[in-house]
Amino acid sequence: MSAPQTTASDEQLDGVIGRVLSVYRSWGRNTTVAQMRADWDALFGGQAVAAEVQPLTIGSLGAEWITAPGADPQRVVLYFHGGGFQVGSVRSHRELMAGISAAAACRVLGLDYRLAPEHRHPAALEDACAAYDWLIAQGTRPSDIVLVGDSAGGSLVLAVLIKLRDAGRALPAGAVLMSAWTDMTAAGESYVSRAQSDPIHQRPMILAMARNALGAEGDARHPWVSPLFAELHGLPPLLIQVGDRETVLSDSVDFAAKAKAAGVDVRLEVWDRMIHVFQQFPDDLPEARAARRAIGAFVRSLFPTPSFTRKS
Repeated sequence: MSAPQTTASDEQLDGVIGRVLSVYRSWGRNTTVAQMRADWDALFGGQAVAAEVQPLTIGSLGAEWITAPGADPQRVVLYFHGGGFQVGSVRSHRELMAGISAAAACRVLGLDYRLAPEHRHPAALEDACAAYDWLIAQGTRPSDIVLVGDSAGGSLVLAVLIKLRDAGRALPAGAVLMSAWTDMTAAGESYVSRAQSDPIHQRPMILAMARNALGAEGDARHPWVSPLFAELHGLPPLLIQVGDRETVLSDSVDFAAKAKAAGVDVRLEVWDRMIHVFQQFPDDLPEARAARRAIGAFVRSLFPTPSFTRKS
């Protein structure tokens, strides 16, 4: 399914790409993981947010409540950030989470799950499931939760859903995936067809990130690692957004087709000319703002009746 018509100028898009590449190109063999994480947080984490930010801990993990004005306090987006399981944080994704809180009119809980290579799979998945369990223990109903994630975080979203389903647990109301990484074997057609158009991610980089996340003994085809290889029946409604020029395009397109064949309610949006997780650039790309509005509308559709009465 195509998304709304592209309106970003070449200059706007090239500016965004240049900022991302300036970080990637500053990294070399001697760049530490700590430096990469600091650079990534600096790239995305410097913006002011129009939301209340409340730090908290879930077990030993850092987390943040992000609450935009007018957000329903009973409805929750549980957010898992991207970064190849090696970089990224609630800081780097705080502005995106605030935008989703505003668009969806609900609170967002962002989680600093453990990262590789210090903590390889299944550490991140264990943490993601623990955050869901923590919300339930706090009295939040599964029907009042939507899972959202980008890139590696999208993989976490799907892995949590699959684990919950297989355990016979109550599932959240739905999920949103942005540029989701569903296949750690990087076998999709777009790794070839989009190799020239994607300015950031190429197959060797994707495979290297997979090795770092899994370790030598990891199975890249395990359904909790690559949800594309899972049985997908019984999952809740999904919204999937991806850019047309991404090498990971097939990760979304192939997953959406398999999920639909399994009877899952899936809405796939392929955004023309857009890059990986373009939703992080609302000041530069009209598509980012439109995609956030679409996410908000989808999440609100899963919560048809407000859980509180808004004051006029």
